[in-house]
Amino acid sequence: MKRVEDPLAPLIRTMPEKPGIYQYFDREGRIIYIGKAKNLKKRVSSYFNKDASLSGKVRTLVKNIADIQHLVVDTELDAILLENNLIKKHQPRYNVQWKDDKTFPWICIRNERFPRVYPTRNVVQDGSQYFGPYGSVRMMKTLLELIRALYPLRNCSLHLSESNIARKKFRVCLEYHLGNCKGPCEGLQGEDEYQDSITAIREIIKGNIHTVIIQLKELMNEYASRLEFEKAHLVKEKIALLERYQSKSLVVNPAIRHADVFSIVSDDRYGYVNYIKVVNGAIVQAHTIEIRKKLDEADAELLALAIADFRQRFNSDATEMIIPMKVELAYPDVVFTVPQRGDKKKLLELSERNARYLQAEKEKQRELVDPERHSRRILTVLMNDLRLKEVPDRIECFDNSNIQGSYPVAAMVVFRNGKPDKKEYRHFIVKSVDGPDDYASMEEIIHRRYKRVLEEKGELPQLIIIDGGKGQLNAALNSLEKLGLKNRIAIIGIAKKLEEIYYPNDPLPLYLNKKSESLKLIQQLRNEAHRFGIAHHRRRREKGTLKTELTQIPGIGGKYAQGLLKHFRSVEGVRKASLEEIQNTIGRKKGQVVYEYFKNKKT
Repeated sequence: MKRVEDPLAPLIRTMPEKPGIYQYFDREGRIIYIGKAKNLKKRVSSYFNKDASLSGKVRTLVKNIADIQHLVVDTELDAILLENNLIKKHQPRYNVQWKDDKTFPWICIRNERFPRVYPTRNVVQDGSQYFGPYGSVRMMKTLLELIRALYPLRNCSLHLSESNIARKKFRVCLEYHLGNCKGPCEGLQGEDEYQDSITAIREIIKGNIHTVIIQLKELMNEYASRLEFEKAHLVKEKIALLERYQSKSLVVNPAIRHADVFSIVSDDRYGYVNYIKVVNGAIVQAHTIEIRKKLDEADAELLALAIADFRQRFNSDATEMIIPMKVELAYPDVVFTVPQRGDKKKLLELSERNARYLQAEKEKQRELVDPERHSRRILTVLMNDLRLKEVPDRIECFDNSNIQGSYPVAAMVVFRNGKPDKKEYRHFIVKSVDGPDDYASMEEIIHRRYKRVLEEKGELPQLIIIDGGKGQLNAALNSLEKLGLKNRIAIIGIAKKLEEIYYPNDPLPLYLNKKSESLKLIQQLRNEAHRFGIAHHRRRREKGTLKTELTQIPGIGGKYAQGLLKHFRSVEGVRKASLEEIQNTIGRKKGQVVYEYFKNKKT
């Protein structure tokens, strides 16, 4: 660290205490990181302080810094916009990686005389207006169909200059005769009228449908007052079409006039930010992006970057931003709202659900490509949630089964790399415990299991899960202590009632999030152990029933007893059966023996 700090110290000391962006360069002169700051000097200095809280990734970044450059701007907002643009341009190694949407469709209003309106996937800086991007092609096509139904526009690429039209260089095409174009190429439609249509189209695309409806109603009344009823009727049809389209938009609350809604969900590698645009109480646009983390960036940091990007990309002029947390960002005349309840909170929850949908979709895609990575990630999350020292590649889970102390058994299931390893499952018959004593039973089974593993030099698990609370956990811990394994294997207990996680020598349980992948994996282990144990207990109980009832009859073994139970359903059914019925089931001689046995037992 000393070697890196010395040559950079003068640069840091002379930095201004102003807002701006800073760029870190490596020894080859490549930009490796771009950041923004409210105070450049304080922010850059924080990277070089000997602070133990800095993550390993940040320390690696600092070791690779050979030069620093900065640029001062007027406001923090200018800094974040410049940072966003430079990150996209240079793609530095240690900055978040934007999963850009260059392939998403846009609606283009062409920069030309008599502008065309059409879909495109290529944004060209030629003065044209682009609206989007649209996450749904269907939504974009529906909007374009509405526009074409309302306003006849040209779709040809002719150069409609004043001189070309005056010289009668062009002829109207089939679109004119079909009523899809009013023929501006021959001067049949004036530029002012055409531009009025384009102005209304802009408002529709932006979601200001209510404004367009008001204007059309004024026009309709004007035509009606001049007794031009055919024209008034055509305008009325346009109003009805707009109102039908507006009714299909998701209406949230008319009081929410003009707002942008942002939410974020994230994991250890990616952040997913959803944007919803609300105009006059209706959702008119939505989009979600994925951002790959590089330096364990906090959600608030990623959200601030995404807000600046979306606002710039969508040319948003919303006066309110509804967000899930406070961010270090300020826009003139924009109110930031972190709702706790009500319609705005519901909007935020809707936005978050959309972010989670993209997260789930991306995770499924990555699982298909690399299933092992998915399992490894869940085990890493489990390690962090349970505060383990190592990733639990092998987990063993134990469960006791008995009914009022009869036929006590235990089951052990094994998960390797987060998946069941059924060939490693084991059943145990409790031998040293009389009566229903779960604690003693657990102590016996744990001792027998790991004594044998040690004797056979087998593989020890990284985590043991006990199905039960503090009592069963302490019993298992006693056995591990006797075997010298107390501090060599992590062990927890899970109580069924509230899904509490218990640790050795800790009276307070841990409560994992009910939706967490860690708890789901623990529950899967517990449920599998319970299923496996119950199945074994049921077989023992059935075998015990056979032994104590039917197999006590001289000459009647398990095969005949099983045949009788299968036919008569129970021992009581055999007892009530006639001689003929029993003989038809197991034969004349054996049937006579069974019938005489129960007949003598009655007397």
